[in-house]
This record gives sequence, C-alpha cells and structure tokens, in this order.
Amino acid sequence: MIEIPSDLNPALVPLAFLLGRWEGAGVYDFPGTEKCNFGQEVTFTHDGRDFLEYTSHSWVLDNEGKKVRPLESESGYWRVDADRKVEIVMVRDQGVVEVWYGELAHQKPQIDLATDAIARTAAAGPYSGGKRLYGYVNSDLMWVGEKSTPDVPLRPYMSAHLKKVADLKEWAESLPDDMPDGVSFFRPDGTPYNP
Repeated sequence: MIEIPSDLNPALVPLAFLLGRWEGAGVYDFPGTEKCNFGQEVTFTHDGRDFLEYTSHSWVLDNEGKKVRPLESESGYWRVDADRKVEIVMVRDQGVVEVWYGELAHQKPQIDLATDAIARTAAAGPYSGGKRLYGYVNSDLMWVGEKSTPDVPLRPYMSAHLKKVADLKEWAESLPDDMPDGVSFFRPDGTPYNP
C-alpha cells in the first residue's frame, strides 16, 4: 500500500511510492569487473520542500550473504513536474556527478530515466552514460541500471529487488499507553508502556 504523508509537498505525490527505507539484494555484472551479488539499502525522505532526498549504499555479498566490502554509494535529489517528468541530480562515490531525466509512467508507479549530463573527477573511472528503470511491484521496489563507457556500449550492469523496512521507532511511538494485560511493550527510551 502506498501511503502519502500529510506533510508531503503536493508536487511530490506522484513519487510517494518511493518514500521510506528499502533493503534487498541484487546482481552486479559489468565487463572488466568481477560479477557479484550485492546487498543494498536505499532511502527516500522529504522535508516538505519540492524534492525527495535519496541515498543508496551497496556492498558485495559472499556466498553466504554476508557483507564483504562496499560496492557503490550515491546520493541525490529527485523532483517531478506537473507533466510527470522526473529530474534527478546525483553524486556517486566514484567521483561522478550526473543529471538524469525521465518520465513517470501513466497510471503505474514506474520511472524510466536516462543520463543527460555527466561530470567526472580525475579519479573517476570511464563512464559515458546510463539508463535506469524503477518500479513499485507488489509493494516492493525493483530497479535495473544500464551503463556505458567509451569501450563498452550501453548494457545492464546492476539490478535489485528491495523490500520496505518498517520504522519500528515510529510504530512503537504510535502504541497507546494503556496496552492490554499480558502484553509488554517498551518505549524507545526503555521504559515500559505498562508500568
């Protein structure tokens, strides 16, 4: 179910399906690098202004699903206009800054994006553009990314399936002070709800 916070800027309602913290796993595969499974945590938050703040951290997973090392991190700001056009400014830990443009699909929570501008630092690896597709499917967030370099034509390189993570602190704070007998709950500060 998609919830729309009462303090969400009205311009962002079409992007409300992205809000929250998401965790999951995916596959990374690009020529010249080692193919691997990865874990990912993504957050989309808002502060009442006309953009969503985005962060993503991913890490290589071993065969048992344990974290081995960081893979990629990125952060940015997502906007949508009245015509459902999406624009993103994103910074990646590899020394890349990107401007993405795309469109929110008609009557479904799906976003197609492509890079419009790229700036790279001297330390950044080769990179010439990308595409991404994000979709909200059966209450999960799924995405696939494509990438190109001067030597490798545009091709899929990352995809993930993410599940929304409940905010337990928010849930606990919403519980009534007079819980029924036989049920023990504790506030975030450690004091019981049923003293």
